[in-house]
Amino acid sequence: MLSFLDAVKRILVGRPFRTERLKQAPLRKRLALPVFAASGLSSIAYAPDEVMLTLALAGVTAMAISPQVGLVIMVVMFVIIASYRQSVKAYPSGRGDYEIASVNLGPKAGTTVAAALLVDFVLTVAVSLSSASHYVIAAFPALAGMQAWIATAGVVILTLLNLRGRGRSRLANAAPVYLFIGALLLMLALGGIFAAMGTLGQAPSAGFEVIPDPAYPDGLTGVAGLLLVLRAFSTGSAALTGVEVPISNVHTLAEPKARNAATLLLMLGLIAAVLTLGTMYLARAVNVHVVEDPATGLSLDGGPVPAGYIQDPVLGQLAHAIFGGESVGFFAIMLLTVAVLLVASHTAFNSFPNLASNLATDGYLPRQLRTRGDRLGFSNGILSLAFAAIALIWVFNAHVPTLIQLYVVGVFVSFTLSQLGMIKHWGRELAMTPDKRPRARIQRSRLLNMVGFVLTAAVLAIVLGTRLIHGAWLAVLGIVVLYALMDSLHRHYVAVDEELAIDTGQSPTALPARVHALVLVSTVRKPVLRAVAFARASRPSKLDAIVVDADSEQTEASVAEWERLGIPVPITVLASPYREISAPLIEYIRSIKRDSPRDLIVVYIPEYVVGRWWEQLVHNQTAVRIKNRLHYEPGVVVASVPWRLSSSDSAAYGGSTEQASPGHKTISAVPPVSNAKD
Repeated sequence: MLSFLDAVKRILVGRPFRTERLKQAPLRKRLALPVFAASGLSSIAYAPDEVMLTLALAGVTAMAISPQVGLVIMVVMFVIIASYRQSVKAYPSGRGDYEIASVNLGPKAGTTVAAALLVDFVLTVAVSLSSASHYVIAAFPALAGMQAWIATAGVVILTLLNLRGRGRSRLANAAPVYLFIGALLLMLALGGIFAAMGTLGQAPSAGFEVIPDPAYPDGLTGVAGLLLVLRAFSTGSAALTGVEVPISNVHTLAEPKARNAATLLLMLGLIAAVLTLGTMYLARAVNVHVVEDPATGLSLDGGPVPAGYIQDPVLGQLAHAIFGGESVGFFAIMLLTVAVLLVASHTAFNSFPNLASNLATDGYLPRQLRTRGDRLGFSNGILSLAFAAIALIWVFNAHVPTLIQLYVVGVFVSFTLSQLGMIKHWGRELAMTPDKRPRARIQRSRLLNMVGFVLTAAVLAIVLGTRLIHGAWLAVLGIVVLYALMDSLHRHYVAVDEELAIDTGQSPTALPARVHALVLVSTVRKPVLRAVAFARASRPSKLDAIVVDADSEQTEASVAEWERLGIPVPITVLASPYREISAPLIEYIRSIKRDSPRDLIVVYIPEYVVGRWWEQLVHNQTAVRIKNRLHYEPGVVVASVPWRLSSSDSAAYGGSTEQASPGHKTISAVPPVSNAKD
C-alpha cells in the first residue's frame, strides 16, 4: 500500500515513465519555429504597452513616437540575431550562452551568465502569466482584481503539466503559436484595409485624455525627455527576450542542426518585427491610450475616469477597435494571446530546469537538480521555478509594469558576455588559421560579434541607467546573490572532491586493528535481541551491550531481565546524571578510542519500521539523535537494525496482513552463531 504522500504524488504526477520514453525524434523547422519562437513572440502581448505607457508620462504627444522606438528595438534584435547565427555554428551543443562564456571567458563569466539566465527565466514566467491574467480580465471584466490568483493558477497548471510530462507534445505547443501569428496578421491586415478605406474604428481608450506627469512639463524636450525615451526603449527591449531560445535548444533540432537553428533565428526576427511594428503603428492609428495608473493618468472631459474602468492591454484594444468588443474575433485574439503566453511560460519551464541540471552537473547547483523525476522531467528544477515565480507574482500583485522593470537585465547580461566570449573565440580561431579565405570568413564573424557586443553592452548600460531605481536593482541583486551562492557551492564541491580523492600510494585494502561492537539497549525486548544476534553474527573482536542510566528503575529492570535471559554478552551501565543519552555514550566510545586508536567501533541501534507517516513522529526519535551525534565521531560506524511493526506489513503487501512480518518471528536470545571472543 502506498503511503499517504506517495498516493497524493501518484494522483498529481502519475505513474513513472520508463527512461526509453525520453527519446524523441529531432525537431523539424516547421515544428521548431513555433515552439522556440513562443517566448520571443509572446512579448508582443506586453512590450508595446510598456513603450507607450512609459512615453505617456510626457503626454499624448510623446506617445506618437512609440513606433519609432519600436523600430530601433527591432534593429537591435536583428543585430543580436545576426550575432547569434554566428554563435550557433561555433557552439551547437545546446548549452547556449553559458557554454560560450564559460569556455572563452572562464568559469566566473559562465556563472554570471547562468545566474542572469536563471533570474530571467523566473521573470519570464512571472511576466508572461501576469500579462495573461490581464488578457483574461479584458475578456471577462468580472474577474477584475483577481490577476494574482489567475496568474498563480497558470503557474500551478504549468507546473503539474511539466511534472506529469504532459507538456512535451510538440504539436500542442506549436498549434497555439501558429494560430496566434495567423490571427495577428489577419487583424493587422484588416486594420490596414480599414485605415485605407477610412472606416477604422477607435480604441476604447481613445476618448480619454492622457495627463502628463509633472516631472515632464516640457514633454520630450531636454535631458529629462531624452532619458524618458531611453527608458521607453529599455522597457520595450522586453521584446528581445526569447531570442536566445533556439541556440539553447539546437541539440533537439534535425540535421543540419546549426544551419536550422540559424534559419529559425532569422524567421523569428522577421515575424517578431512584422507583428511588433504592425501592432505599434496600428495602436497609434486607433489612438490607444495606456498609462500605468488609469486613475491618475487618464481623464475624461477634464474629470476622472469612470468608476470601475478597466484598462485593456494594447492587443485587446486593437481587437476591440477592429472586430468589436463582443465579437468572436475579439475573444479569439484574447484566447490566443493567453495561449501563446502560456506556451512562452512553458518554454521557461523547460529551459530553467535544463540549465539548472547542467549547472548541477558542473557543481554550481545542488546535485538534486541534475536528476530526472518519475515522469522524466527535472522535477526539482520545475518546482524551484514555480515557487520563485509565484513569489514574484504575489509580491508585485501581477502588476506587469512593475515586473517589467526587473526584466531584460538578465538577458542582456547574457547577451553581452556571450558576444564578448565569441570575440575571444574568433580571435583564437584566427590565430590558428593560416589560409586567407577561412581567415576572411572568421574576420567577418568576429566583426559581427564585435558590433553585437558594443550594441548589447550599450543597451545593458541604458537599461541599468534608466531602470535601476525603478526596480531593476532587484534583478541585479538576485543575479549577484545567485552568483555568490553558486560560486560558494562550487568551491564546496571542489573541496569535498579533493578531500575524498584517494592519495597516491594509499592502500585500498587497509583494515582496522580490531572491531569493537556495541549494542545500545534501552529495554530488553525483541528488537534488542535481534540487534545482539546481528552483532554476534558479524564476529567482532569484542562485543558489549550498553545501557545509559537515564532512568534508574528502567535500568535495573533491563539489567535484571538481561541476566534472567542469560544472554552471553557483557552489559555495561553508563552513568547519566543529567538524563542525557548521547553524551555518556560518546564519552565511553572516546575512552575506547584513547586506549585502542586503531579499533573500529560499530554501534548497533534497534529501529522500528513503521507503515504510517505519523508513527515515525512517535518512534525512533532517540535513535535518530544518537545516530546524528555518532556520525561526527571518527572511527565509528552506526548499524541500524530494523524491526518491522505490524503497520509496516500493510505498507509492504498492499494492505494484506496475511504474510507475517519478519518482526513477528520468534528470535532466540542466543542465536546459533558463536562469538569467538565471548
